[in-house]
Amino acid sequence: MTVKTILARKGTDVVTIDPTATVAAATKMLTERGIGAVVVTGTEGRTIGIVSERDIVKALGARGAAALDVPVSEIMTRKVVTCAQHDTIGELMQTMTEGKFRHVPVVEQDRLVGIVSIGDVVKSRLEQMEKESNALRDYIRTA
Repeated sequence: MTVKTILARKGTDVVTIDPTATVAAATKMLTERGIGAVVVTGTEGRTIGIVSERDIVKALGARGAAALDVPVSEIMTRKVVTCAQHDTIGELMQTMTEGKFRHVPVVEQDRLVGIVSIGDVVKSRLEQMEKESNALRDYIRTA
């Protein structure tokens, strides 16, 4: 199973934000959309960062309420790990586990085409395991 399979099921909509937007605006966006991260895009829609709930909590811990008034460019994670549609779920799980992050933008030819969360990965992996289990049961029944 690949990232493309996940995107085919969940869609390719990605919530983005301008680097000059405030942390308060990002927080509101995350809350309203019920998501855990927003991709920061610069000129020509290029991914320049990502702001997650964890980034916001770190900023609030370091700066207090004043963190809400700073631009997201000051708190975003700049080294964004991305994946491609052809990457496997296993590869993505390993990347997320090693990097200790829960959201990975999907990029093809320098263009943002989707985002995958750890929840998407776990759901897909569970579905795959269920299919394998059913196939084994069917095989045993007919053997």
